[in-house]
Amino acid sequence: MKIHSKYLPFLFGVTLAVGVVLGEWMQTSTQTPFLATNSAKDKLSQLIDFIENDYIDDVNTDSIVNLTVDKIMKQLDPHSVYVPTEEQMRVEENMRGDFVGIGISFYMYKDSLAVIRPIENGPSAKAGIKAGDRILYANNTKLFGRKLPNDSLFSQLKGTRGSSVQLVVYRKSQRKLMRFNLEREVIPLKSVDVALLLKPHKGYIKINRFAETTFKEFKSALLQLKKAGMTSVIIDVRDNGGGYMEQAIAIADVFLKKDQLIVFTKNKKDMVEKTFATGNGVFKEGKVIILINENSASASEILAGAIQDNDRGVVVGRRSFGKGLVQREMNFQDGSAVRLTVARYYTPTGRSIQKSYKKGNESYFKEAESRFLSGELYAKDSIKIADSLQFKTPKGRIVFGGGGIVPDIFVPLETDNPNVNYLLQSGIVGNFVFEQLDKHRNDFKQMAFRKFLTQMEQEEVYYKRFQEYIYKNRLALNLSGSQGVVKRYLHAEMARQLYGDNAYYELLLKEDKMIQRVLMGK
Repeated sequence: MKIHSKYLPFLFGVTLAVGVVLGEWMQTSTQTPFLATNSAKDKLSQLIDFIENDYIDDVNTDSIVNLTVDKIMKQLDPHSVYVPTEEQMRVEENMRGDFVGIGISFYMYKDSLAVIRPIENGPSAKAGIKAGDRILYANNTKLFGRKLPNDSLFSQLKGTRGSSVQLVVYRKSQRKLMRFNLEREVIPLKSVDVALLLKPHKGYIKINRFAETTFKEFKSALLQLKKAGMTSVIIDVRDNGGGYMEQAIAIADVFLKKDQLIVFTKNKKDMVEKTFATGNGVFKEGKVIILINENSASASEILAGAIQDNDRGVVVGRRSFGKGLVQREMNFQDGSAVRLTVARYYTPTGRSIQKSYKKGNESYFKEAESRFLSGELYAKDSIKIADSLQFKTPKGRIVFGGGGIVPDIFVPLETDNPNVNYLLQSGIVGNFVFEQLDKHRNDFKQMAFRKFLTQMEQEEVYYKRFQEYIYKNRLALNLSGSQGVVKRYLHAEMARQLYGDNAYYELLLKEDKMIQRVLMGK
């Protein structure tokens, strides 16, 4: 059965909802009544005791508690969520900015663990493992032909720092088995994807999330570009869903003068906490441009709001997501956690950019779909702005609160079909490219990057194969109206798998509409 293209935004929207309710809480009668004097807390605790001690069947009460906590959190705002133990471990690793492992990106292709690319300077790269290799065994544990979930695969490849793992690898290009003995190391998870000069004096820095290491990575990148002659910087937080507020504040501080307000928060007791620039920033004079889109949220919006409200730079793109709530993480003894909203944040002019969630969580996360229907992603005039939420910057510019950061310069979505845009952001592009390279890797062996660029400019075959590929995967989406942008993403992903992240961005940004708008000054 084919999935019609109109449903793709709905599939995308599901990824925004955290902690889906897996079942309804059932009320059952019991011969032992609750005492009227019991508090609500005592009632829940007693109910668990009753089930453990008296219920006729064995029940995993931990799972019941998890469902109950999840159900409770669903009654709050959309960003107050319960995070189970296993997921919390992954989140902590991601936000910490590193993990201990062998250093590969991989893809389960035809039930085999295929190496997409070894991470530069990681244990696998140092040992000589190459793209296209199949890892068959890890410490005598069979990894192929078993349909193992990713969690099981990760547990075999990750471990403690300094621990060893023996791998049996099949190298397809040479048709032979090879053995590697690797020592696991700390592998950084970059939150700054790339930093490069697009033109003389015009730098570009892409931030994918705000993790513990983001400010450190950003400052290092900024100083390198500044040393190379950069006087104008483009900071790309498109599709950046946020992370640690403190990291966004630290980055904003780089650009602002002493005592300029960066952000302030207000809790349920109306206690206000303001954060001001220290004046110690290393880029207080050069031009600043922030790129945002409908998936830029939370810390991304704090950064964009601070730059916009202080008249420090220009915000380019489309209206951001609209998340103006601050969460605090509270941990349970079993390793699970709740992220509880404890305050609202406001931009320096006093704007709350939190969009409404009065209609419930499902409606809240589907709000992005309404932007397609209203035409907002294609025309700035379609953005719904409440006149009552007007604010003025120090220089008298009008900015708006409620429902995200509205850019100073609007740039429409590149494709006529928003479903194509979501498809290109999904993992299916990387999977397709890997499979194509896996069949034709020798064609690119020893090929210089510039020759690759020349060849791709004249290439049509991968676009046609990709259209066939998505039909084969039951996605009824015609790409004919978006051929240019589809080819650009395909060729950029091929460049990444063959040559690395810098090559990917060189191709991807070359025809990027927002980048073109900034560089042309239009």
